[in-house]
Formats: sequence, structure tokens, C-alpha cells
Amino acid sequence: MIEAVKNPHPGTDYIIRFTCPEFTSLCPVTDQPDFANIVIDYIPAKLIVESKSLKLFMGSFRNHGTFHEDCTISIAKRLIKEIAPKWLRIGGYWYPRGGIPIDVFYQHGTLPKGAWVPDTGVAPYRGRG
Repeated sequence: MIEAVKNPHPGTDYIIRFTCPEFTSLCPVTDQPDFANIVIDYIPAKLIVESKSLKLFMGSFRNHGTFHEDCTISIAKRLIKEIAPKWLRIGGYWYPRGGIPIDVFYQHGTLPKGAWVPDTGVAPYRGRG
């Protein structure tokens, strides 16, 4: 369950970033663990995500079998449903299995003019770590 709380600065466009560098889920084909660095940036409207609930939500994928694409987009859509942000982007930087890293990116909404969006800080794959 994702909990939301009132945005303390509803008239200000600012970025909130959550980084989950040890995200895990299960491969739906092999049941082997998949690992990712998930970076979520959003500009809140009326609500913000309560961080502990997000931590528990992200941890719930540990025993969930799904493909990288579905996992990443499902996280974004759930956040959009719960907090209705002005803008949201998610980057799922998945570690390779079978020699191929899969990175999944999704963006929702229009970035407000003048909003500063920092680089995700995740290097292109060269043995991420």
C-alpha cells in the first residue's frame, strides 16, 4: 500500500527523487532474482509519497515474478494513480542476465517550465556497480 501525505509546498514546482539501488524482483521464466537501480523523479501536485510506504511497496516486488518492462511501468502507474503528480519519470536500470542489460524509461505529464531536473546519476552500462 502506498500512502500519500499533503504536499507542504503545493504552489512550488520542485523535484522529489527516490533512488532504489538494490531493487529486486523475480524473473517470471526462471524464478531467478533480477536486480535493478530504480530512479523515480516527480513533481508533486497536492500529494507526496510517504517514503516508508514506498520502501515497503518496492520491497513487495522481491517475490513477484514479472518482466523488467512490466515491473518498471507498473511502479510508475501505481504512483500516478496514488498521488497524481504534475510530472513523473522513472528509470529502471536493470543489471544484465544472459549478458544483456535492459533499461526501461517512462515519463508522465509535462515538465513545468523552469523546473530543474538533475541527471539520474546512473552511468551507462559498463559493469555498473
